[in-house]
Amino acid sequence: MKKISQLMGLSALAAVAALPAWAQEAAAEAAEAVAETVTPVMDKGDVAWMLMSTVLVFFMILPGIALFYGGLVRSKNMLSVLMQTTLIGCTVMVIWVIYGYSFAFGGGTSPFWGGMGKLFLSGVNADSMAATFSEGYVIPEYLFICFQMTFAALTPALIIGGFAERIKFSAVIIFSVIWVTFAYFPIAHMVWDASGLIFNWGAIDFAGGTVVHINAGVAALVGALLIGKRIGLGKENMAPHSMVMTMIGASMLWFGWFGFNVGSNLEANGGATLAMINTFVATAAAVVAWSLIEGLARGKASMLGAASGMIAGLVAVTPACGTIGPMGAIILGVIASAVCYFFVTTVKNALGYDDSLDVFGIHGVGGIIGAVGTGIFSAATLGGVNGDDYSIVGQTIIQIQAVVVTIIWTAIVSVVAFKIADLIVGLRVDTESERIGLDQTAHGESAYHG
Repeated sequence: MKKISQLMGLSALAAVAALPAWAQEAAAEAAEAVAETVTPVMDKGDVAWMLMSTVLVFFMILPGIALFYGGLVRSKNMLSVLMQTTLIGCTVMVIWVIYGYSFAFGGGTSPFWGGMGKLFLSGVNADSMAATFSEGYVIPEYLFICFQMTFAALTPALIIGGFAERIKFSAVIIFSVIWVTFAYFPIAHMVWDASGLIFNWGAIDFAGGTVVHINAGVAALVGALLIGKRIGLGKENMAPHSMVMTMIGASMLWFGWFGFNVGSNLEANGGATLAMINTFVATAAAVVAWSLIEGLARGKASMLGAASGMIAGLVAVTPACGTIGPMGAIILGVIASAVCYFFVTTVKNALGYDDSLDVFGIHGVGGIIGAVGTGIFSAATLGGVNGDDYSIVGQTIIQIQAVVVTIIWTAIVSVVAFKIADLIVGLRVDTESERIGLDQTAHGESAYHG
């Protein structure tokens, strides 16, 4: 009876006392079973933080990417970049709730896609909950859907920097719809869903090094190669028309990236603070490193270089931010800046491709550095969170496998998607339209007047 009294209220205890001994024993067992059942907890602090994280990631798209890319192109193409970013983001949001969420996280058992169980968000309502990383703690499923939706909308918007100033607006939208369907959704499932292929390899991708940055970077490179170089490249001035706008956009990206990285923890706890400090220091170290390298190589450190280093550091720390330590984050940021600098200043020129805004050179290469570096710097011996039986070599091999699968998958899908868009509407604008600028020829208006 003492044991029962510890598990039940007074009124229930009185009722039990009137039962036969065998019934009291059965009641005790039932009470213990109920006590041991963990009731899922929706913590309002977690919910509040994830609501904020979601709008922070949205802020990265509009106006972050739009202004960052817009400032980097010539003034006659500024508005075209704003329009492409806006329409890609909005189109993918609609697709996400129709079938994207189901394809990525629909509860299927396939290692490659989530199935059709949640088409049109079937079965989801305000009372539906999604798991977090702590057993027994949940967040509303609508909130998880919105958070992941912003990732899906952001990623194809990154791609347009690879072929800015020369692609048809309609081709961008057609490509984006095909690409998110057959590249983004499956890779998101493979990396982040419990039944996903790469997830079950044990690969670490805390916030999207493979899913977002390598995925987008490779697609941008494919687009740059298939569409060809801008008219006048190497002969005409193609410098950014507004470094002020680019700096504003880059700063917005860094600000929003805290939603991207810290929000991927899904809870407001110590793990979130680790992701936060790593997002600060890796990025800061990358900016300093790029500026130092540029100063030594060119004699002057530029704002364009500082902004490029900022993005390189953010990209590299994305997959690692939840499992490495601050010192590892600093080293990772420095390495990413050095390698990305080499790619955008030397490799691109040597190979002769026109990745207009260095999407592959920074997002693709930086994502690869970050994904592989995650396997190294996540070890407790190097300040990371994984100790005991953690194998740096074993984990790094898994990370490399995840990178290779992502590169091959998105490259194939990207080629097919661009070819389909080319067959339907054609990829590239005509020579006259390119010279006049896409603002007027594609949209009939200009970003600036006077």
